[in-house]
Amino acid sequence: MQHTFTEKIKSILKNSFGKNAGEVFEKSQLIQYINLKTRSANKGSKARSSFANLYAVYVIVEDYIEKKFNKGGEYAKYEGAIFSHLFKRQRELPFGASLQNHAFNNRMNSEFQKFFPNSEFTPILRNLETNRYWINENLLKVKVGKTTHNLALVIIEIINEYVKTKQDAFERFIKACEELQKIEAEKSRKVIGFITGLLAPNVDARLFEIVSYSILKSYYSDQTIIWGFDMESLNKENLKLYKTGKTNANDGGIDFVMRPLGRFFQVTENLDFRKYFLDIDKIQKYPITFVIKSDEETKKLLAKIKANAIKTYVVATIVEKYMNCIEEVINIPTLKKRFKETIKLGCLNEILNEIITQSKVEFNYTDTEDAEEED
Repeated sequence: MQHTFTEKIKSILKNSFGKNAGEVFEKSQLIQYINLKTRSANKGSKARSSFANLYAVYVIVEDYIEKKFNKGGEYAKYEGAIFSHLFKRQRELPFGASLQNHAFNNRMNSEFQKFFPNSEFTPILRNLETNRYWINENLLKVKVGKTTHNLALVIIEIINEYVKTKQDAFERFIKACEELQKIEAEKSRKVIGFITGLLAPNVDARLFEIVSYSILKSYYSDQTIIWGFDMESLNKENLKLYKTGKTNANDGGIDFVMRPLGRFFQVTENLDFRKYFLDIDKIQKYPITFVIKSDEETKKLLAKIKANAIKTYVVATIVEKYMNCIEEVINIPTLKKRFKETIKLGCLNEILNEIITQSKVEFNYTDTEDAEEED
């Protein structure tokens, strides 16, 4: 696959291997894999970044270099990298703070197998008893003519360059948001267009979750509920939506919680009924609202989930029990409609501010002014 970042990969290879760069690129399955995973590099902050699998490779190769195996030695006799060290290092990397252990355990290997079904090599090797990890050294070595090239250093350099490119794109996104904050009231159409553009099926899952939360938080804040333990002491309270953790974290948690109604919200882009039923089981079949990154009508989305579930479960009553737990489905058109309603309430700047705040937290972004204040 050729894309914009491919040229950068080839440039890095040329600097290291000169005239052999082209052959190294063609022969290395690991470089080919990284090439496939970095296709979003120049597509801006809205494109999916694929850091998890790349970082799993990165930290194990980094350990390989630190132990100087790229310069020689018997890597086959190495006791392996300690998982806790790799996991900690992964989370220290840009955009890595919320990454989980899935890529280390199987996700990276299974995806590699999907891309290279005839490959005889598994990239990440592990010992379940000792919880030690290795990179498959066969994938780090490429023979061109009589020379065997070790790719460890260039793999680190390529991933570093990809991260830098994504950081630049995200910083431009943040700066664009901040510029929009300064726009005069009569030019609010530009802000509206910008936020609406983030409500699309191709937007990065984390950004979609952030924008969804920002809109729904403002939307519900205008609604009130009257409640109490007896008729003589009733309370009037605005609905409040809370974000419960990092976005798209695969941590098994619920994304948003509403007070005082106690509603649960889960954001997803997946239409696999197993994902929905698992979320329902996690909260013991408590009613839940799904915010789905799709333009399809909510009735069609529910029909798809139900139809696929029936194929597996067969027993309709079981499926119906799960389907009854879905309190509401909020799709992209619903979000756009609610966004328009919040604009009428004068919440546009509030939503934009929330997007900026949540994005900076999510992507570990600190601008120059923030850094100066910390000093």
